[in-house]
Amino acid sequence: MPKKTALAIGKKIKSIKLLVMDCDGVLTDGRITYGSGGLEIKAFNVKDGHGIKLLRMAGLKSAVITTRSSEALERRAKELGIDHVYQGRSDKLTVFAEILKKEGLTSDEAAYIGDDVVDLPAMLSSGFPVAVADAVAEVKKIAFYETKLCGGQGAVREAIEIILKKQGLWSGLMKRYGV
Repeated sequence: MPKKTALAIGKKIKSIKLLVMDCDGVLTDGRITYGSGGLEIKAFNVKDGHGIKLLRMAGLKSAVITTRSSEALERRAKELGIDHVYQGRSDKLTVFAEILKKEGLTSDEAAYIGDDVVDLPAMLSSGFPVAVADAVAEVKKIAFYETKLCGGQGAVREAIEIILKKQGLWSGLMKRYGV
């Protein structure tokens, strides 16, 4: 892994056109709550959600690849307009390659946010691998950037802001909010 200087991070980020994320442990804090009748509850961070909307407004694409399947993720992804959602897929590298092919992108044009070892193959293939603050050591070791925030606590928004700011898109998006 190359040296992770601010200059090197800036160069990597400039070409990003797609953000790929894991769900449990990245978009959520990793906890899963079960209720009666097969009910599964996940908590998503609204700041992460608005970050994904800002990413879309800036013209970048988004995707989720997760080994689990849940109606909660399906609903949240639809609300946010996430472009690609793959559930129940443990071979994340193959899915990552499928998404790149569909979008006509190279791996250098994709960032990947992960938290656990199942994310490693896709992260290693991405142009900008990101680990959430509470990721396992193996993920942190290969990440080009480690968020200050934990999964489900705004880590996705943090990564999105960095990407949009380094690409010079953030200030234009903020004009709609009077900033």
